[in-house]
Amino acid sequence: MEAIITQARINSSRLPNKIFLEAAGRPFLYYHINRLKKANLPIIVATTNNGSEKPIIEFCKENNLLYYCGDEKNVLQRFYQCAVKHHVDKIIRVTSDCPLIDADIIEKGIATYRALNNNCVYYSNALKRTYPRGMDYEIFSFQLLEQAFLNAEEFSDKEHVTPYIWKNRSGKVLIEHDLNTKNDEDLRITLDTEEDKILITKLIEEFKASDLNCKEIVKILRNNIELVDINKAIEQKKV
Repeated sequence: MEAIITQARINSSRLPNKIFLEAAGRPFLYYHINRLKKANLPIIVATTNNGSEKPIIEFCKENNLLYYCGDEKNVLQRFYQCAVKHHVDKIIRVTSDCPLIDADIIEKGIATYRALNNNCVYYSNALKRTYPRGMDYEIFSFQLLEQAFLNAEEFSDKEHVTPYIWKNRSGKVLIEHDLNTKNDEDLRITLDTEEDKILITKLIEEFKASDLNCKEIVKILRNNIELVDINKAIEQKKV
């Protein structure tokens, strides 16, 4: 089956417990999942087995979500075992630090990926970035995931799931990019620091961004430059 697999954990070094911090009375993980549901695909939460995952498991049970608990550091292994357990042959990978992710973008990406009809294709909007950070997705087959799992040796390939695939270490991957009509790569709508939390909270509480698509959120940011200034100095961790 096709499924969205989102990775989630409690232990975040820059903003601990970030997915359960709240805006407008709801945890950021709620917004992330609720927006993904609009893509009308099974959603599986790939979390850790390090002993801190209990709140995530409880959240999944309360919201009737599939989940899998795996290695905290070897996220590639976690994704592979998750896909095996739940019989996923096409993976849409996202991360739970994107509470305002846009399901419309993902749906269009899935449609393009299906039309390509090739298990060697890796399709994403994150390698050549034209969408705001926080709208990221990757689509790839179980075949490519298994190749990575069986052959990846570098720690960074295991920690970040897909580098083995998109660096084409196997020599068999066809890379395809989802490029936005307008370049908004300078915008940051992801949750990794206190500054990110402040921005996303304002977007949700003051602008009802949880009900808006990516274009509408971008318009708010372009029209309110003081919002962009909140987290524009944050540097993304390198893969």
